[in-house]
Amino acid sequence: MSKTNTGEGCQKMKLITAIIKPFKLDDVRKAISDVGVQGVTVTEVRGFGRQRGHTEIYRGAEYAVEFVPKTKIEIAVADPLAEQVIEAITKSAQTGKVGDGKIFVFDLAQVVRIRTGERDASAI
Repeated sequence: MSKTNTGEGCQKMKLITAIIKPFKLDDVRKAISDVGVQGVTVTEVRGFGRQRGHTEIYRGAEYAVEFVPKTKIEIAVADPLAEQVIEAITKSAQTGKVGDGKIFVFDLAQVVRIRTGERDASAI
């Protein structure tokens, strides 16, 4: 029988990925810190959603127009903390205007801390 992450003693985990406006990063960082998040990965990205950007066909090739600068935040948390983190990001990143961003939540099957070999929630 294979070992799964849903057995006793194993805590479920989530990966929360948020795409936000770059100028809201400091507000979001403070808000998630206040709810107990200890680590975050931040990446500068470009893309588009409903607010701008579209595809065009030029000489038979399709290409995207007007990629908008955004900031991507990735946070791994234990399941019980996930809803608080989502709420903190939503409140701190919201401007009320088009293009505020999105939050994606994924189940995490396994996490391993490279330095110590710790696994799952203790590795976050």
